[in-house]
Amino acid sequence: TANQISIQFLKDATLIDEVFYELKTREQNSAHRDGFDNSDVIYLITPDRFANGNPSNDHFEELGDHLDRNNNQARHGGDIEGIINHLDYIKDMGFTAIWINPLVINQMPRTSYHGYAMTDHYRIDPRFGTMDEYLQLSKLAREKGIKIIMDQVLNHIGLEHWWMKDLPDTNWINSKEKYAITNHRRTVESDPYAAPSDVQKFERGWFVDQMPDLNGEHPLLRDYMVQNSIWWIEEAGLSGIRHDTHPYPGAGFMSAYTCALVNEYPQINIVGEEWSTNPIITSRWQKGNVLSTDLNSCLPSVFDFPLQATLVQSLLQPENWNSGLNNLYELIACDGIYPDPFNLVVFPDNHDMDRFFTQINEDLDLFKIGMTYIATTRGIPQFYYGTEILMSNPKTHDHGEIRSDFPGGWTGDTKNAFSGLNLSVKEKEAQDFTRSLLNFRKNSTALHSGQLMHYAPQNGVYVYFRYNETQKIMVVLNKSDKAESFTPLKYPEMLQGGENGFNVLTNDKIDLKSLSLMPKSAHIIQINP
Repeated sequence: TANQISIQFLKDATLIDEVFYELKTREQNSAHRDGFDNSDVIYLITPDRFANGNPSNDHFEELGDHLDRNNNQARHGGDIEGIINHLDYIKDMGFTAIWINPLVINQMPRTSYHGYAMTDHYRIDPRFGTMDEYLQLSKLAREKGIKIIMDQVLNHIGLEHWWMKDLPDTNWINSKEKYAITNHRRTVESDPYAAPSDVQKFERGWFVDQMPDLNGEHPLLRDYMVQNSIWWIEEAGLSGIRHDTHPYPGAGFMSAYTCALVNEYPQINIVGEEWSTNPIITSRWQKGNVLSTDLNSCLPSVFDFPLQATLVQSLLQPENWNSGLNNLYELIACDGIYPDPFNLVVFPDNHDMDRFFTQINEDLDLFKIGMTYIATTRGIPQFYYGTEILMSNPKTHDHGEIRSDFPGGWTGDTKNAFSGLNLSVKEKEAQDFTRSLLNFRKNSTALHSGQLMHYAPQNGVYVYFRYNETQKIMVVLNKSDKAESFTPLKYPEMLQGGENGFNVLTNDKIDLKSLSLMPKSAHIIQINP
């Protein structure tokens, strides 16, 4: 038919099999779909640990790695239906996009719950649900104004991937004859003095012994990965992609891949994981960086790991002329190295690091300051599920503990964060604070696309403004242990001394001349025109 092509398999000139491949019609204007952007707030979900909406898909004997909620490394049963069931909660909290850790099948004997050892790039893991359920999730989320960001891995696969039974080509996998682990030296991709052998060890070594390293130099493998991403974008109506371990396949592979996708979808957003706290390293991967033409990257966005580390450092350090909030001020002052700092993804924590509340020594006041900063600075905010209710990992740094079950996601849970049942006073306070913060941001054009002007911190007080032609937002962070006075005349470019406004989190009217800054507090004030 007009929508099918025939693929014939011959052996010794004899037809042994024939497959009919359907060519589907693209959605109208699909190539110009909008990606996630500065107007969004991203909610990161580890699906196995969020909510179990369909217990009947918990166990498949042939897949192994069975359910055991008492084991942090085993499967716990969260699934796509669990996410669908709580889309209203996600929307009510003020989130407008969901980044979900990989949902494709991981048929591995153990520790497969996280999804990063895929064994088929085109199949949803049955323990998460079906393809139809994933498409339904995308459709229902879109109807609620929530975008879907897919987590994709280009560097490696799971050892049980069907490719490993019969490799498409002898050069499909790096170090397949003699196992070698990567040296994890991501800086070699940017280091002008890097030894070629170090570069080779980084790009061709396996991530771990259960994850074979894909050969990014293979042209057919590159085509496969590009086509796979296009298929998911079209089939599931995606608004963006998150790249795991972005530099590991090497600059050549990542350049070819990102440029192909951006050429196909000029407005889609792709964010890469380059886990470096050095902004010079992270900035080199963003599209348009004139200092990294050797990388030839077309990557629109990167995770701002330097800001995450600096935020925690700033919150924990004592305030001095060269410490505390001054660290944030100095880091943001380096934004000139990014082609587009407003397209960075900023975050307090993620699935691979200690929970934010744990990192800041379970201090609720510091939590509010940090959350306020992430929601109001330049960039696209991302929060990990449970951050809003102070989930923590006090016992260990183990990823299984970090990715604990979201309370209320399982029948019989005594605590339910979706309804608020049995949350502690602090947990409820943090959740309400986050909801108010993000719902204000949802409708604030100044926080979406406004300019930023900040003033050097003084006495533990950091003040910055987000503003455009129609709105001016002032953010005041007081990390001092004592009350501090506020003097409008210290900010002459933004304030003239007689302005009024209102606190967007409390809806209280504010006279800036008499504003009192309580110890360890955050203020978001919309200035009256």
